[in-house]
Amino acid sequence: MYRQQRVLAIIPARGGSKGIPNKNIIDLCGKPLIAYSITAAKASNYIDDIIVSTDSEKIRNIACEYGAEAPFLRPKELASDESKTIDCMLHAINYLKDMDRNYDYVVLLQPTQPIRRPEFIDNALSVLIDSGRDSLVSICPVTEHPILMRTIDSDGTLRSILNINSTVRR
Repeated sequence: MYRQQRVLAIIPARGGSKGIPNKNIIDLCGKPLIAYSITAAKASNYIDDIIVSTDSEKIRNIACEYGAEAPFLRPKELASDESKTIDCMLHAINYLKDMDRNYDYVVLLQPTQPIRRPEFIDNALSVLIDSGRDSLVSICPVTEHPILMRTIDSDGTLRSILNINSTVRR
C-alpha cells in the first residue's frame, strides 16, 4: 500500500508459448523464470497482493510455491497466441472484484523481465500515484523493430513512433 492506495500486481503467464516452450517456468540460474517477477513483487514495499493469471496448472503450482496467488485458471480464449494482455488483466481484476477484492492501482509484471528490481516497482508506483495520473509505462532505449517502439512527448504521454495501430506481441 502506498498513501492508502491498495496495489495489485498481475503476472500473466500462459502455458502455450510457441517460441520457447514453457518459457515462463524454464530454469534460469536455478529458478523458474516467473519466480523472478514474483520475488520482486513480494519485495516491493507497496504491492499488497500478487496474482498470476495462467491457463496452466503447472505454472499455477510454481507461482503458489514462490508466494503468489493463482486463484483461477485463465479461460483458453484468453490464453491463445492472439489473446491480448489487457483482456487477461481485465479478467483477473473482474474475478477479484467478484470476490470483493478491490484495488486502486494495478501493476502489470511481465514474467519475461527477470532483472526487474523491487525498487523500480516502488519508484514507478510512487511517481504514478504522486503525479495523479492514471497510468505509467516503463520504457528504455531499444534496437527493435520500429512498429514496437514508443516515445514520450514533452507532456509525458507515450506515443507510437510509427503512425500504425498494431497489437504485435513481439
